[in-house]
Amino acid sequence: MRIEGKGLIDRSAPLGFRFDGREFVGFEGDTLASALLASGVRMVGRSFKYHRPRGLWSAGSEEPNALVTVGQGADSTPNTRATVQELFAGLEARSQNRWPSLSFDLLAVNDLFAPFLGAGFYYKTFMWPRAFWERVYEPAIRRAAGLGALSGESDTAHSEKAFAFCDVLVIGAGPAGLMAALAAARAGADVILADEDARMGGRLLAEMQEVDGKPGPVWVAEVLAELASLKVRLMPRTTVTGAYDGGTFGALERVGLHLAQRPEALPRECFWRIVARRSILATGALERGIAFPANDRPGIMAAGAVRAYLNRWGVAPGRRVAVFGNNDNAHQTARDLVAAGVEVAALIDVRPGLRVAGEFPVLAGARVIATRGRRGLREITVQTDTGPERIAADCLAVSGGWNPALHLTCHMGGRPTWREDIAAFVPPVPGKPGSVPGMVACGAAAGEFSTAAALAGGLAVAREAAEALGLTPADLPLPVAEDGGYTLRPYWEVPGESGRAWLDLANDVTSKDVRLAAKEGFASVEHMKRYTTQGMAPDQGKTSSVAALAVLADATGRSIPGTGTTTFRPPYAPVSIAAMGAGGRAAGFAPQRLTTSDKACRDRAAPMIEAGLWYRPSYFPRPGEADWRESCDREVLAVRGKVGVCDVSTLGKIDVQGADAARFLDFVYTNTMSTLPVGRARYGLMLREDGMVLDDGTCARLAPQHFVVTTTTAAAGLVMRHMEFVAQAFGGDWDVRLLSVTESWAQFAVAGPLSRRLLDGILASPLEDTSFPFMGCGPVTVHGVAGRLFRISFSGEHAYEIAVPARYGDALWRDLVARAEAMGGGAYGMEALNVLRIEKGFLTHAEIHGRITAFDVGLQGMLSTKKDFIGRGAALRPGLMGPAREQLVGLRPVDPGRMLTAGAHLFPPGAELTPANDQGYVTSACWSPVLKGALGLGFLQDGRARTGEMVRLVDHLRDVDLLCEVSHPVFLDPEGGRARG
Repeated sequence: MRIEGKGLIDRSAPLGFRFDGREFVGFEGDTLASALLASGVRMVGRSFKYHRPRGLWSAGSEEPNALVTVGQGADSTPNTRATVQELFAGLEARSQNRWPSLSFDLLAVNDLFAPFLGAGFYYKTFMWPRAFWERVYEPAIRRAAGLGALSGESDTAHSEKAFAFCDVLVIGAGPAGLMAALAAARAGADVILADEDARMGGRLLAEMQEVDGKPGPVWVAEVLAELASLKVRLMPRTTVTGAYDGGTFGALERVGLHLAQRPEALPRECFWRIVARRSILATGALERGIAFPANDRPGIMAAGAVRAYLNRWGVAPGRRVAVFGNNDNAHQTARDLVAAGVEVAALIDVRPGLRVAGEFPVLAGARVIATRGRRGLREITVQTDTGPERIAADCLAVSGGWNPALHLTCHMGGRPTWREDIAAFVPPVPGKPGSVPGMVACGAAAGEFSTAAALAGGLAVAREAAEALGLTPADLPLPVAEDGGYTLRPYWEVPGESGRAWLDLANDVTSKDVRLAAKEGFASVEHMKRYTTQGMAPDQGKTSSVAALAVLADATGRSIPGTGTTTFRPPYAPVSIAAMGAGGRAAGFAPQRLTTSDKACRDRAAPMIEAGLWYRPSYFPRPGEADWRESCDREVLAVRGKVGVCDVSTLGKIDVQGADAARFLDFVYTNTMSTLPVGRARYGLMLREDGMVLDDGTCARLAPQHFVVTTTTAAAGLVMRHMEFVAQAFGGDWDVRLLSVTESWAQFAVAGPLSRRLLDGILASPLEDTSFPFMGCGPVTVHGVAGRLFRISFSGEHAYEIAVPARYGDALWRDLVARAEAMGGGAYGMEALNVLRIEKGFLTHAEIHGRITAFDVGLQGMLSTKKDFIGRGAALRPGLMGPAREQLVGLRPVDPGRMLTAGAHLFPPGAELTPANDQGYVTSACWSPVLKGALGLGFLQDGRARTGEMVRLVDHLRDVDLLCEVSHPVFLDPEGGRARG
């Protein structure tokens, strides 16, 4: 089916490929679709619901039919559009949604039951009997659902993510986009030109048009060369998929999907976040069809696609082609076919009274009313003024008009505007509510369909963008190009004919389905969409939605703009999850965060454990110690008796500054922070909006408008996100700024009776109770380096936390540990830290697990009654207080030799072990070398009133069953004299 002398492919570079196991040959520059069409393959898939034979409809990413699986095994990619997949040597592709083969599909029997499977079939059929849903209906539907299938193997290929910034982002590289990019670049703007096609040029590659007296592809090549010389970033194979806040756009680049041998380091795809000061939408338009009986047979194609295959790829979609349309564009298809030597059986135009001279029959005021040919079109029936006429044809080119590809302009809530002259929606007016800030459409995307209008529009919007950026627009002459008019008669479906007329080819939705939805009360466009599944297929209704709206409008007696459109949402084209989550595998999914002391800890043979993505030392073994318990006990006793050093850099640190910083912190914390004097720190509690505890930590005031908030390691990200939300949602006009500085500071706890003496050896000035009382804070100088010191304790001992810029962390850690060891102490790890805090009843996220309130942990007194704060109203609900709540308690085994286990459940002694008798659970447990026994923290119903009672602790998983005594959660030094002394 190749046409000699036509196309932009390289016929000197043949490429072998396979489709459904058969060998074919194409050429460099082909897509899989053009190569199959050139080889005479017309049926490429089966429809979703009825499994009807389907062929190519389009030549771009809007393709609803030709979805294939490309590749094999772990490297296979389902639901790839054959119209987008570039051909390469060895390409392996398979058709989908058929069994056992494309030519013989057993599920094609569904088509025989089509009268029973119309719109709403699922809702009406699978409601009774109710017991059948889980056992029969749902399993059967799930097995039949879907198109392509995943391989089931782990995907070893990788994708990546990238970021880009520019003055002007031009989306689409057709005539309008090229002109806009050239004008913006000549004005001195930093420009990115992105186009989803592998070859830039848009419709100029698919038409027989000249620009400035040159063939379209030649003019395109010259402009691209100049753009490259002007340092414009050219991004072919890149689909801009969504518009977001702040001038940010998502874009998917197909990096290695067109290569036969992809280098190991080259990703398959790259997902870009592009931030642009201005954006220009030049995405062109999408051709729509006309609904008529049996209009879904292989061989029935969009007229513009027929021209594209003919002119760009040198492929005749048929040997005898008929053209059916309602606009002048259909006539161009007939003329191009004749010029290429392809027989045109007839030009059928619904507009009466046309007088067109040409080398083909013209049937004015006629319409197609039937087609024949199961696996490929063989014949059409045309209704003329004199009656029906049967015409032999193996291809029917259909044009119902063009819809501007305006999707991106509506991604922030904007609604398109209806233009009666082109019977299509155009982008929202720039600057109106819902429009994308800084975005302007031009060319066919704005409803201007001639080449001259596209060039003029691109030049005009580029000049506007340059002026808005403070640049001087370039004096760029407008190229001479085709400036023909675009006239059409709105025509959506052939009326009054029997048979199914298809609207959504991807989801098997007919005009009858839409009318049935309206008849049954689903007259809203959003309801109709969900009732019929119109526009919900992978193509998102790009070729069918406007026609469906027209049918719905007719069925309900409304106008098309009065009917409205569905909501446009990202992504514009499908994006693989692997690309969106690029890098989210192994360490990329859970990054390994290392402290500045990491190497020093590993040098001491400390086992490293993960804590909130950070790797922290579990314990520090010494020669002669038999196990971790022995090392842990030694470290705990060193802190209690001498001095210990622990790296606490992983605690979240959030810098809060501004005139309203204190006001903001009062609203975030349950207790008051605005009364905190400079140089002091305060323990604080944060709640979620639902009244549950989000996190606890400290707030230190370094200056009147400067605070540092510390969070638990596990909640650092959650708290930062929570505070940013509060600042934006409730304090949008407050003078407050937040910055996470967790990684900027290395921070070490120095705890124990000798902690002050240790620090006096490294600080420029000795410590005094007057300058650094308990919960004091302030600047210090550490070996000549400016740092910060906080007198706070998570061990219950006289302790400090000293912070220095992260680049000094390793040196300070090594110095502190050496000095501690010289005093009989040393470093302590996470195991000892856990024992120390359990002895004191301090909380971690083992207790603050998302389901507890301030009342549950005994901190209800921190809920201020003098101010408002996030979660206040919810926290005071009766159900979140009272004896029925599980409250924090301490637990000690009656048998001192027995160990407690975290996760065990608590029951009354002698009660049956049933969920109804479950009264609580254990959150933390340890062995205390100071108190010489096992300790635990947990939650028990009315626990604070049950001190001294016995409860039964049961852990079936670890085979533990023992009696415990309920105690106060603070086991050691309940008065706090050690920390305050």
